[in-house]
Amino acid sequence: MNFFAPQLPLDQPRVVAAIGTAELRTAGEIRVVVSRRKTDDPVAAAREQFERLGMTQTKLRCGVLIFLAPASRAFAVIGDTGIHEKCGAAFWSELAEAMNGHFKRGDFTAGLIHGIERAGELLAVHFPRSPDDRNELPNEIADAG
Repeated sequence: MNFFAPQLPLDQPRVVAAIGTAELRTAGEIRVVVSRRKTDDPVAAAREQFERLGMTQTKLRCGVLIFLAPASRAFAVIGDTGIHEKCGAAFWSELAEAMNGHFKRGDFTAGLIHGIERAGELLAVHFPRSPDDRNELPNEIADAG
């Protein structure tokens, strides 16, 4: 998906807080990665970061990654095998389109928070939090370099 803002103004504490809030209801894990490099294929770059961050190692394979590449004006949202099997491609397309609307207006924080909240809702339906659940991955925004 492409967006059209050259800069990436981002309220990182709000984004990290949104991740924490979304994960309170689910066993799923949500990560945000920002790349400083251009990429011709944001989905492939997102998959590479998914692996690098150990997101395939979660207990239920229910991680979601939002990958931003501002230099390319592109982003991708991908999920691990467990969540992808539950929601299908339509969910990802709808989510990316809604996020893209925020990004086109230059509101990256709102776009990310919208994506995080929607992903959290879906994860909560299919992967509800159990009493012994623990946060398997950090919530902070990762730098892809």
